[in-house]
Amino acid sequence: LMACIQIAKGTSSRKLQEFYYKSHSRYLVWANRFNAVGIEGLKNLPGRGRKPKLSNEDLKAIRQIVLKESPEEYGYNTETWTGPLLIDFIKNEFAVEYKKAAIYVILKKRLGLSYQKGKGFFPESDSQKREEFVNLLKKTSGNRL
Repeated sequence: LMACIQIAKGTSSRKLQEFYYKSHSRYLVWANRFNAVGIEGLKNLPGRGRKPKLSNEDLKAIRQIVLKESPEEYGYNTETWTGPLLIDFIKNEFAVEYKKAAIYVILKKRLGLSYQKGKGFFPESDSQKREEFVNLLKKTSGNRL
């Protein structure tokens, strides 16, 4: 707005470029938009930026799958969804590729989900041997060489 006022007073866009560090063509665009539409012409228009690769319906479907279904149902050998697993799933199901960092941004910002680390469960573990080991550690913790 201040640039438009300055231009109306006769200041050149090249001179404004020196003061405000924007290209002179940017001031001309703003002045033309102000003359055509008024103050509303200076507001940012909606729809700027890159369009998402996945539609809102696709994202809703992915959210439901992550929350309600196991990766095993889709042929993966695990019960927990991970970033790399989701990248592969989305690539196979929706023909869209994402990088690892991007998938976590999508999970958090677009799907409202957060990363949860599961506690490991080892079916082959022996609780009796574990107890013996813990007791052995307790006995030897005071003995230093």
